[in-house]
Amino acid sequence: MSSPSRERLRALVDSPAFERAVIALILINAVTLGLETSERAMETAGPLLVALDRAILAVFVLELAPRLYVRRLAFFRDPWRVFDLIVVGVALLPATGNLSILRAFRVLRVLRLVATIPSMRRVVTGLLTAIPGMGSIALLLGLIFYVFSVMATKLFGAAFPEWFGTIGASAYSLFQIMTLESWSMGIVRPVMEVFPHAWLFFVPFIMVTTFAVLNLFVGIIVDAMQSHALEEAHAEREAMRNETGSVLDEVRALRAEVAKLHVAQNLAPTGHRSP
Repeated sequence: MSSPSRERLRALVDSPAFERAVIALILINAVTLGLETSERAMETAGPLLVALDRAILAVFVLELAPRLYVRRLAFFRDPWRVFDLIVVGVALLPATGNLSILRAFRVLRVLRLVATIPSMRRVVTGLLTAIPGMGSIALLLGLIFYVFSVMATKLFGAAFPEWFGTIGASAYSLFQIMTLESWSMGIVRPVMEVFPHAWLFFVPFIMVTTFAVLNLFVGIIVDAMQSHALEEAHAEREAMRNETGSVLDEVRALRAEVAKLHVAQNLAPTGHRSP
């Protein structure tokens, strides 16, 4: 394929209309995959749903092929395109015998929306950027859980072995308390019937974990997303500045050429005068 044809193909796959068509197919595929889990839907239109699913998968393959052709090695340097390729590749694997579990992974094609819609892609990128900072907070939270789990096992393990009999059971119970899921009526009040001052243990734990440490996760995620947005804005400004500089250089070159032509036109009559 010649270079002009390749550029036309690149313009096609990068066009907003092409992206919107892919998004529409992803949404339709998500609906068909959901309907395939319904026995009534499969009895009514099972062959149609299966045929539609295969047709959309074929379109996804045909969509990735020109992207791979026009981008070549640059395709594999874009993690989102590699993600698309993996998701579609998993769907192409045979889903029979021991690999029948792969049929459940076909729904991963819906996640292509993350790679296709820029706003969703920015959110996921911000979350991935926040992982290093979240790791430090996770270690802090783990240390707090270990300390409180040991204390809970020592304090309440004998009376409530189901909830606090071991460090593992205490950690799970404390995790339920941290999420505030039935923490009062389900765990703390029964414990307080035997240990009236148990609230002195549980309330500080909730204050430290739920209202302090977990909010640190939110803060780091927001900061990472804001930093990523600022980096994107800076990159866009630099690109605009570079493009503007290129345009100005072209304008200066054109002005210089025009000036040369003007000088040549002014000298031309003088050169043809007779002595």
